Amino acid sequence: MTYNQADNPILKHSFNFAIEILKLTDDLQEKRKFTIANQLSRSGTSIGANVYESQSAESKADFIHKLKIAAKEAEETKYWLLICNDMGYIKSDKLLLDLEVICKILGKIISSSKNKI
Repeated sequence: MTYNQADNPILKHSFNFAIEILKLTDDLQEKRKFTIANQLSRSGTSIGANVYESQSAESKADFIHKLKIAAKEAEETKYWLLICNDMGYIKSDKLLLDLEVICKILGKIISSSKNKI
């Protein structure tokens, strides 16, 4: 890994979250729930991908923009997780709670970064 996750909570949380999303989508594919699996896989892993990409941003505005994309992907992921929850495809709120932590961290980083422009 290029970036040390231990020193950066959002990198750590978003990476670990992506791993858990991929495990869930594997289970969904086994259940032949391909549409939900594909949507959840894309949005759930995109959060971390955009967070990682933000680490190489060309400017503060680019950094904020990439994190805003990550935040939007997090909202989409929440939608799909809520569907999975209501349909009984997941039996725990752990992913939703993890996502809530990620959203709070992203919101704080975006807010504090905007104040520094």
